[in-house]
Amino acid sequence: MIAPHPDHPPKTFRIRVRRQDGPQAKSYWQQFDVTYRPNMNVISALQWIAAHPRTADGKQTSPVVWDCNCLEEVCGACTMLINGRARQACSALIDELMEHGSTITLEPMTKFPVVRDLFPDRSRLFNDLKKVQGWVPIDGMLDLGPGPNEPPDTQEMRYAMSRCMSCGCCLEACPQYTLTNHFLGAAPIGQARLFNAHPTGAQLKEERLVTLTGPGGVSDCGNAQNCVKACPKDVPLTEAIADIGRQATVHSIKNFFSGG
Repeated sequence: MIAPHPDHPPKTFRIRVRRQDGPQAKSYWQQFDVTYRPNMNVISALQWIAAHPRTADGKQTSPVVWDCNCLEEVCGACTMLINGRARQACSALIDELMEHGSTITLEPMTKFPVVRDLFPDRSRLFNDLKKVQGWVPIDGMLDLGPGPNEPPDTQEMRYAMSRCMSCGCCLEACPQYTLTNHFLGAAPIGQARLFNAHPTGAQLKEERLVTLTGPGGVSDCGNAQNCVKACPKDVPLTEAIADIGRQATVHSIKNFFSGG
């Protein structure tokens, strides 16, 4: 490796990180000067900090903790607040972020408990997906042959809903979704729509609607529509909420007249 010329030091940029040493610990800020390389993303900047855990004022510290997996905006694990906006760290490019200032600010999501630093505990999201039974029920692994045909418009709708990667951006942006309430939020509601429209998944439709008409269900949505703006995959979440709202209304009326 060629050492940088003393008259031309390597270009650096500053990252400001909100850190937290544990779930009950108080948060604090640290700043890091990161050596710039072309085409870096936020993950590669955090990897640089992990290899050089020294603050901008020269103090040795622990590496910043974060979560990631696929590095191609598919798994949703690396969601964090980047310059105040919930997004994936793997697709947040340093060159683009530096167009708006020389310092990049990283914070953990605020709608989930913090485990440490930029690593939140998203268990609530996955537990809520269990509540709406966000899956196709399959009994065993036997070959049951081809499934029922779906019309093209249903296929297109379900494909759009299937792009959800459970990243939590929609929940972070939602004013109705808080640390202390029980609102399911846009992502589980969207997955309920996805599987209610599936020929086999519809077997659990009534059970899903029981959950979605109960506490924390679709009626708790305040129609802020922040979710659809925050979604990195352009999932039509407001359409999903409206559709599930109609399904829930029909379900409630049917139960009322049937005495269910």
